[in-house]
Amino acid sequence: MAACIFCKIIKGEIPCFKLFESEKTLAFLDINPLSKGHALVIPKFHGAKLTDIPDDQLSEILPVAKKLATATGAVNYNILQNNGRIAHQVVDHVHFHMIPKPNEEQGLGIGWPQQPTDMDALKAFCEDIKSKM
Repeated sequence: MAACIFCKIIKGEIPCFKLFESEKTLAFLDINPLSKGHALVIPKFHGAKLTDIPDDQLSEILPVAKKLATATGAVNYNILQNNGRIAHQVVDHVHFHMIPKPNEEQGLGIGWPQQPTDMDALKAFCEDIKSKM
């Protein structure tokens, strides 16, 4: 994808603070971090959403994020991956954030607006999802 900023980083057209690279995966520091150590882990395969990426191209993502969490010394951290604008995705190339949460002020701040649950409807929804897996 010619206009994709992450594809340009992968090709070396835009510099980055590279932390890890393999045939399938690239990890680098976020230049607009929420906290010290905030890094991105991306598949080199271009796709806007997680469902666009072949499974074999995702195999290193979580192991690399785990290594980054360990290497940064993060005790508390978030692993975040957004899909679509209303889900807060800004760059249309799948990417995973590893965001250290050193204190209440730094790192990711989120709300968790729980919804009331109808257990019968939830059971039916569960069965529907399982039938499509």
